[in-house]
Amino acid sequence: MCLLLTRQLLLVVCRMFKRHKSLASERRRELISRGATRSILKDDMKNFHFLSQFILSAGPLKSTSAVKHSKTIHFEIEILDAQTKKQICIVDKVTQKSTIHDVKQKFHKACPQWYPSRVGLQLERGGPFLKDNLTIQSVAASSIVTLYFTDLGQQVSWTTVFLAEYTGPLLIYLLFYLRIPYIYNMKESSRRLCHPVVHLACFCHCIHYIRYLLETLFVHKVSSGHTSLKNLLKSCAFYWGFTSWIAYYINHPRYTPPSFGYRQVAISAINFLEIMPVFQVQIITPLHGCFSWFHVLTTPMRLDHGLVSQS
Repeated sequence: MCLLLTRQLLLVVCRMFKRHKSLASERRRELISRGATRSILKDDMKNFHFLSQFILSAGPLKSTSAVKHSKTIHFEIEILDAQTKKQICIVDKVTQKSTIHDVKQKFHKACPQWYPSRVGLQLERGGPFLKDNLTIQSVAASSIVTLYFTDLGQQVSWTTVFLAEYTGPLLIYLLFYLRIPYIYNMKESSRRLCHPVVHLACFCHCIHYIRYLLETLFVHKVSSGHTSLKNLLKSCAFYWGFTSWIAYYINHPRYTPPSFGYRQVAISAINFLEIMPVFQVQIITPLHGCFSWFHVLTTPMRLDHGLVSQS
């Protein structure tokens, strides 16, 4: 485009030069006929030469680039109560690239009693909760979007859940191992010594849960998701209750050693050491909470619906 304009400008200058030359020749004849001096002609030629050099030195003309103005679309989010259908608030000036998490942040500013992890938003009543990474443009059918709010209750992070699950059994087992007087008879506990297999069981139990704690803190990458406090209580009740049950009988003063003696103890210890390097897979479904789980001892990662913990 710039080269084309430059060519056209040079053609115009050339035409003007030829025209001026022809006019100058005619004017020269008239001036000669009238007796004019040649100095006037030289001055005209110098002026024209200076004008042409000035035009050429200006360089090619730059075409003005068309500025594209991207139009930003704003949405208006109407948030209703999922049970009563009453309007809670309206979140305005939401751009098309905003996510559900951004909407929760603005909803929290309008209603401080509900922090983002406690807010559940749905497109329709009884439908699935929208994920935080969804954009408003992907769920909006018009400029006004209606979402239904559900209070998910008090929330805790998944890291807190795992730490509470594994720290409880570790401490509870040690309380039974030390045979505190509030659990066992003091006289009977002092009179009977612990069998060596009891010490071995305590060692294996502590190593097992210490490994879990270290994996949670330094190995697994737990997502930043949250779960309800009710699920934390259920999970802790299961882990802590089962640990209390087995620890009570293993550390009881009247505990009797295995019927097959140290042969059975040795086989169990070897199995424990073989299983230790293998990671466990735990799958938690959001519908049934933390009780719908199973263990697979052949894969090096733990998967969850909504969170992935990978070694």
